[in-house]
Amino acid sequence: MIWLLRHAHAEDGSPDDERPLSAKGGEQARAVGAALKVLGVELDACLTSPKRRALETARLVCEPIGIEPIEERALRGGPFDPVDVAVGHGESVLLVGHDPDFSMAVHDGTGAQVRLPKAGIAAIDRGELKLLLRPQVLEALARLS
Repeated sequence: MIWLLRHAHAEDGSPDDERPLSAKGGEQARAVGAALKVLGVELDACLTSPKRRALETARLVCEPIGIEPIEERALRGGPFDPVDVAVGHGESVLLVGHDPDFSMAVHDGTGAQVRLPKAGIAAIDRGELKLLLRPQVLEALARLS
């Protein structure tokens, strides 16, 4: 299973690569990590864009899961194939990055028309969209932990 997570809410400004998460984004990222734990998701690896907002999201999400994110330049921006990026990192891999790239990757990999919101997550497996969760649902799940 490949999990695609769009980074959480970030501050405005420039340079773009250095924009940090906002307070809201920090809460969103922690909620994603808690929700994945509630759902019993076990990840083999987390690969993240090296841009600050994505890296901060990945660190907060992965903390309760007990894995360290790995920076992956292919997730920095532009088209990518999630399967190619995840290969060699295990069967359950979380990718953290940006839109519109992540929404397009879900579409290209499954045919599904989705628009991932900030802190939204999609799970794909063998060309099928298995799960799509908005931040509000993830926050509700996190409250169950």
